[in-house]
Amino acid sequence: MPYEDFIRTRITELRIAKDVSEHRMSLDLGKSGSYIRGVTSGAALPSLRELFNIMSYFDMTPSEFFAPLENDDTPYRKLCEQLRMLSDEDLEKISTFINWIT
Repeated sequence: MPYEDFIRTRITELRIAKDVSEHRMSLDLGKSGSYIRGVTSGAALPSLRELFNIMSYFDMTPSEFFAPLENDDTPYRKLCEQLRMLSDEDLEKISTFINWIT
């Protein structure tokens, strides 16, 4: 999959998972209301600065954003996906457990 297609698809997946419209996301990023629609439709690609702003919007690191390009079946990848959905309280419990087993 070309990187351009990956970026468009990834933004759409994350936006839907966050339950936010293209218009709302665009405004939240300080852009015109049609900015994200232009990116996801293929009319434009975000600049590197804007791509980092988009990753920040989803509270992700670049490695998390691009993780699907790697093997999806690794235990590490599956765990990262699950951890992202947990509350801070639950993450602290997981951290305590990891400290205990290591």
